Amino acid sequence: MGALAAFFGFDEHDTDLETESIAGLTTFLAMSYIIVVNPAILGEAITLEGYSSGEVTQMITVATILSSAVAIFVMAFWANRPFGLAPGMGLNAFFAYTVVLGLGVPWQVALAAVFVEGVVFIFLTAIGARRYIIELFPEPVKFAVGAGIGVYLLFLGLQEMQIVVDDPETLVSLGNVATSAVAALSVAGLALMLVLHARGIRGSIVIGIVATAVTGWALTAVDVVAPGTLTPPGSYEQVTEEGLLSLIANVQYDFTPLIAGFVDGLGMITEDPLVFVLVVFTFFFVDFFDTAGTLIGVSQIGGFLDEEGDLPEIEKPLMADAIGTTVGAMIGTSTVTTFIESSTGVEEGGRTGFTALVVGLLFVLSLLVVPLISAIPQYASYLALVVVGIIMLQGVTDIDWQHPAWAIAGGLTITVMPMTASISNGLAAGIMSYPLVKGAMGEADDVSTGQWALALAFVLYFVVYFAVDAGMVSF
Repeated sequence: MGALAAFFGFDEHDTDLETESIAGLTTFLAMSYIIVVNPAILGEAITLEGYSSGEVTQMITVATILSSAVAIFVMAFWANRPFGLAPGMGLNAFFAYTVVLGLGVPWQVALAAVFVEGVVFIFLTAIGARRYIIELFPEPVKFAVGAGIGVYLLFLGLQEMQIVVDDPETLVSLGNVATSAVAALSVAGLALMLVLHARGIRGSIVIGIVATAVTGWALTAVDVVAPGTLTPPGSYEQVTEEGLLSLIANVQYDFTPLIAGFVDGLGMITEDPLVFVLVVFTFFFVDFFDTAGTLIGVSQIGGFLDEEGDLPEIEKPLMADAIGTTVGAMIGTSTVTTFIESSTGVEEGGRTGFTALVVGLLFVLSLLVVPLISAIPQYASYLALVVVGIIMLQGVTDIDWQHPAWAIAGGLTITVMPMTASISNGLAAGIMSYPLVKGAMGEADDVSTGQWALALAFVLYFVVYFAVDAGMVSF
């Protein structure tokens, strides 16, 4: 263990094996839903002749796990940071519903676009361009990112808990704990998690997730609620009819048909190059700023940022993201990115790459027990997002709210993220507003040429985005 401690720098980061292990388990539990959700989303767009939809889903599951593991191991051993990576939510939906099902781009070509994006990322990271662009972010935006992500996490968690529900008049409203078993159990689980956290109990987030999941299964077993209410759909029936061992995965490990599809996609690029360039650009733009925002936000609560709000050696975790995306495309999945849920492990004390190593190993082990992971209901995992979201709000104290440019850029960054369900949109709002307000205040000289260029790049991006979305531009 001494060699591990020395390699990952436990003493330097004031951590230990137990803390890092718990942090890794916490992060894995918080992001393990992607193993189930990503194949479900991509499976709607990817079809293979001669294979059933279930077999294709299993292939994508394996690709999801392996691409995540590759990226996480790079993060662990090269970057030595406690961040987990996997195919990103939002980007996978864009891949399936917009690119393939919406624009009619073959899924093989879409994989080729993700691959090109990954290769471009590797090149830009290697020459330091990604780091340079991220360091152009205005200071109020850097300090607001953590709080913005925190509010976004809170919103996601409360939605999954059914505490925040749809409302036709106000968009969202308060859910009814008296009529929703999920809401009632979630509130109880959240209360347990918050009490344990306030008491300084190590592993409070993991304990809360597991306790809530077990309670949900127990209430189902004694017929307090119907199967599927507090347990994942179909899982309770499977256990009662086929036994607990039936949850052990019988996975289709041969995912070479997906690799063959990717190779075919490379040969199809020239059939419609304009659409291909548009798809690559969109993947690139959203992934770039989602990853940057997540890295800065999670690093803020971990105390990794320097006085200027920058993450030292940020090119190393960025390289893990780039390699994961490239490998993921080659084996059949969408863009791999750093996960917001990494903040759960950081909050549990994860400070080094050993936390990431634990996450990566658990992903690999999940190849054997994919259905067991899916036995944890999503509302239980999302309790962690609420706790961490609250903690991440502390970043607002670093913003100079008396300065108009800081207040406007920081405030827009924080509010636009949850309201548009996009980290990159929040960053865009802050980055575009900062030079505008500074100029209006007569302080344009304080804005660098690079910051003006970055703001203009976002303006051009949204011009193209809105034009395509409105049907003003067709392909």
